Amino acid sequence: MPRDTDPISTSVWVRPSRPRRSEQPTLSREHIVRAAIELLDAEGLSGLSMRRLGAKLGAGATSVYWYVANKDELLELALDEAMGEVELPDPAATVWRSAVAESIRSVRTVILRHTWMAGLYGIHPAIGPQAMRLSDRLIAVLTAAGFSGLELAHASSLLMSHALGSAVMDVAMHTATTRSGKGANELVQQLEPYFDRIAGEYPSYAKWWSQNKDADLERLREDGFEFGLQRLLDGLESWLRPGD
Repeated sequence: MPRDTDPISTSVWVRPSRPRRSEQPTLSREHIVRAAIELLDAEGLSGLSMRRLGAKLGAGATSVYWYVANKDELLELALDEAMGEVELPDPAATVWRSAVAESIRSVRTVILRHTWMAGLYGIHPAIGPQAMRLSDRLIAVLTAAGFSGLELAHASSLLMSHALGSAVMDVAMHTATTRSGKGANELVQQLEPYFDRIAGEYPSYAKWWSQNKDADLERLREDGFEFGLQRLLDGLESWLRPGD
């Protein structure tokens, strides 16, 4: 694999830190990352460029490049900075599933707050200081609960995948409603003639649809996430204590 496509060797976290520049005391990597997050929140991934960031900072793209090597590095820094908003579980928590649940809910909340994050997971390794703090706390709580070895990794990955998967679907719906100017419930209601037309081909789905088509989609998404989270925790707890 060419070096410039290797997400590990090109990661900002595995390279030596660049020396701080003293010529512009009002500009720093931290300041640049915060400004980038503001742009990403407002415009999304497509709205971020080094030129636009430089203009926002009043410094020019050349100055920005002194602190971050390229846009990919900037996105890696922004992603980790946003991860710092996730609530960390208390390693001394006596009820492990409550502590873990709060953090998993917080992961989803943070992604929904910064919707651009959904498009970056998996592209860069989650090894920055904020992501590592979350991983370290989850390991501490799960270890205290009785998980160990690769089973701990599987449990953590399962829970994080639920948060990310739910958030990705919610971000997609948010994008659809923003582009259409219509609410989620309104968009779904537009499908009614289509589902009526194909009801004979899919009778089980048609029956379910007729019974639940008036459900509030916004509430359904929240309830669905919580239902999935609790069932995952139920399963992990049963696996952990099979004799109970």
